[in-house]
Amino acid sequence: MATLLDRFKKGLQRTTTSLVRNVQSIVTDKQEWTDETYDRLEAALIGSDLGVTVATRLVDKIRDRYQRGVIKTGADIIAVARDEVGGILGNGNGRMNHPDAGPMVILLVGVNGSGKTTSAGKLAHLWKKDSRSVMLGACDTFRAAATEQIKIWGERIDCPVISGQHGADAAAVAFDAVSAAKSRNIDVLLIDTAGRQHTRTGLMDELAKVHRTIGKNCPGAPHEVWLVVDGSTGTNALIQAREFGRVVNVTGLCLTKLDGSSKGGVVVAIHEELSLPIRFVGLGEGPDDLQAFDAQLFAEALFSE
Repeated sequence: MATLLDRFKKGLQRTTTSLVRNVQSIVTDKQEWTDETYDRLEAALIGSDLGVTVATRLVDKIRDRYQRGVIKTGADIIAVARDEVGGILGNGNGRMNHPDAGPMVILLVGVNGSGKTTSAGKLAHLWKKDSRSVMLGACDTFRAAATEQIKIWGERIDCPVISGQHGADAAAVAFDAVSAAKSRNIDVLLIDTAGRQHTRTGLMDELAKVHRTIGKNCPGAPHEVWLVVDGSTGTNALIQAREFGRVVNVTGLCLTKLDGSSKGGVVVAIHEELSLPIRFVGLGEGPDDLQAFDAQLFAEALFSE
């Protein structure tokens, strides 16, 4: 039976293969490492979307340790990078904001196609397996297909879904979902929202309205606002995170579709620049392939040889 580390390794295989092969092609044990070596190494790390800040810091540490004779091989570089990235990701991933009473309300936001609706279904599946009662709020009222998709998830995992008519006021649907979750003593309410480009002012204003409406019905809610980001978009995810953060108080990230990308390093770049906790990562298409983020497992899988 596959371990959790195996799941991370499988999901990050494309990123890992690209990253490790690049490092091994740049650094050989027989040649002295020069400025050109370090420049190529930095470019390889940036190419995996680890971000300029992280890549530069890693190369500086590698250069220092090589000059002091502490490291000598490509395998040593991989080990240094694994430890450093694990340390970066391990900082600031605190506990979720659970309310003292009533449902924990989680608002999922993001651009079109990031995987919010699927993530909502997978999160509900995960928590149902953990014996928690879960409700889904279908507040993507722009796409009829989104409502149908989340209803299919609800039927599949025996999870109630609160929805409205196509084109209905998303804030009103969110209000109804919170009311229903409170009356039924639900543990977790997941609210799916319509995908919206951060450049569309009207749509971002509507998102702010949904956020305010939830708070009026349940003071302190939403307790968590998670930005769902398609990991294959690489550093574009940074722009999304910044812009959504200006409209709603983003408290964490869900990185999806990492299994289909060689840009898994973006997880590190986003966390380093914005200090946002990584809550879940999508490592495959199956219901169990959305996994709670583990910094050490992620770092070990990312730099596995």
